[in-house]
Amino acid sequence: MIDLDLDMRQYDCPFIDTTDDVDIAFSAVQWQLDTDAEKLETRLIAKADSVGALDDGLHTLRDHPNMTECYILSKRENVAQIGTKIEQTNAMETIRANGGYITGPFQIESGREHWHVGFDDDRDEDHALAELERHNDYRVENRDRLGPTALFDLLENADGAMQLLESCRSLTETERETFEVASRKGYYETPRETTLDELADHFDVSKTAVSMNLRRGERKLLTGALSALDELSDAEDTTN
Repeated sequence: MIDLDLDMRQYDCPFIDTTDDVDIAFSAVQWQLDTDAEKLETRLIAKADSVGALDDGLHTLRDHPNMTECYILSKRENVAQIGTKIEQTNAMETIRANGGYITGPFQIESGREHWHVGFDDDRDEDHALAELERHNDYRVENRDRLGPTALFDLLENADGAMQLLESCRSLTETERETFEVASRKGYYETPRETTLDELADHFDVSKTAVSMNLRRGERKLLTGALSALDELSDAEDTTN
């Protein structure tokens, strides 16, 4: 299987148009394409910077000419779970007509959409990408060719991967930024290329605060990594 990560701008997608006009983002939870009716039914999480921006974004989404149905399933402050049904876009039709298929959830923010797309054949991939260029703007961010063994390994260890992903998502914005800066400045190199004092100066906080942010983040990631390792060990014991 050929697996592509695409950064996409569709010119007929209601979600992309909405994120162009309003500061709101969408992440797909579930999707189903009705090929006969040429409509895509989705469940998404909508998140905005404020309650007002969320309301504006959902109102804009409902009014889009390619939106058939849009309703709120649940809502709390600036986050909502919504159900939608939209007309099939040109990109959807192109992918499907060339033997392609969606392999993962999609995310839409700031007028761009991140797609995970699969193909079984190089020629189908080439034809689809050539046709996509006619009516869409995209770039291939990553391309992997996965054989049966790699696919089996990926599916077999999906739970462990999800636990590790959830541990990354559990990081607060401060913890994540502290990690990124510490890593970029060489805090985890041997010997260290920066110190806690220098990191504290960078963030304009105390040395204790930087240390606590790193330790909290490390604890979260370590918990996720150990859970993932347990899943791998269980899977290996089952196959042996």
